[in-house]
Amino acid sequence: MMYSSRRKPVLYFKEDRSFLSRKCTIWKLFGLCILFVLVSLLWVQLTCSGDMNQVSGYSHVPHQPCPVERQASSVDDPSWGPHKMALIVPFRERFEEILIFVPYMHAFLNKKKIRHRIFIINQVDHFRFNRASLINVGHMESGNDTDYIAMHDVDLLPQNEDLDYGFPEEGPFHVASPELHPLYHYKTYVGGILLLTKKHYQMCNGMSNRFWGWGREDDEFFRRLKTADLQLFRPKGITTGTKTFQHIHDPAWRKRDQKRIAAQKQEQFKIDPEGGLSNLRYKVESRQELTISGAPCTVISTSLQCDLNQTPWCQFS
Repeated sequence: MMYSSRRKPVLYFKEDRSFLSRKCTIWKLFGLCILFVLVSLLWVQLTCSGDMNQVSGYSHVPHQPCPVERQASSVDDPSWGPHKMALIVPFRERFEEILIFVPYMHAFLNKKKIRHRIFIINQVDHFRFNRASLINVGHMESGNDTDYIAMHDVDLLPQNEDLDYGFPEEGPFHVASPELHPLYHYKTYVGGILLLTKKHYQMCNGMSNRFWGWGREDDEFFRRLKTADLQLFRPKGITTGTKTFQHIHDPAWRKRDQKRIAAQKQEQFKIDPEGGLSNLRYKVESRQELTISGAPCTVISTSLQCDLNQTPWCQFS
């Protein structure tokens, strides 16, 4: 018996999914974009509301509410007046505070129509922190377009808009005066925030470079002001008392270097008649123009030099 080798034709249909697949991919991309936008908005909201500290687990730095003018124009406006301030911030490894400080101060000064540039003088050598020398560096590197300086701690934020940051023509102006500072209240205190014309700062030969570690450089500078016969001025009519400034430094998280090594304990109370701008030794490692939340600043990374014969306490060992 013969069987036909012919078989019934079977038709196989291959479904064309190219259109559906392409349509599905587009919708997926659209959904991802929407999700990204929502997450970004949530991140900004948490950051400005202060909840980010709780989310990330870092609760050691009190978070400052976002200034209303944080996106204010960074353009220098000559109509605000002929004078321009160099806001000098001595700095080392306090990044949480600088992220708060720069946009806050930029907005604060813009609202008061104070022409300014913010200089972060970043100490990158291996010696102990030297606030006074960094302020000297800031004065030297601030350029000719500024005619007065503000020696400003990074952890001190002004809360009263009546505080004067204008040109201190008559003499040094101590913004963070003893009756207003949240911590220090003795009469000869001139730390925290001090305004001087560059001419007056040069008359004092700047600050002494002998103070390695924390403290005492301000007390020595008070004596320099007296020696230069400069009258010290302080705010008047400020009624907010010790709530005039917010102090964002957390001593439990970042301890200050208060050690006194070798002869430092005796030397810290002496006047340095020759030291200052005249014997400042440093090297600028880099200079960067940065923007933090819309606020411009100049970061000058600096290596200070130390004469071990004169100040062996510049290092721990």
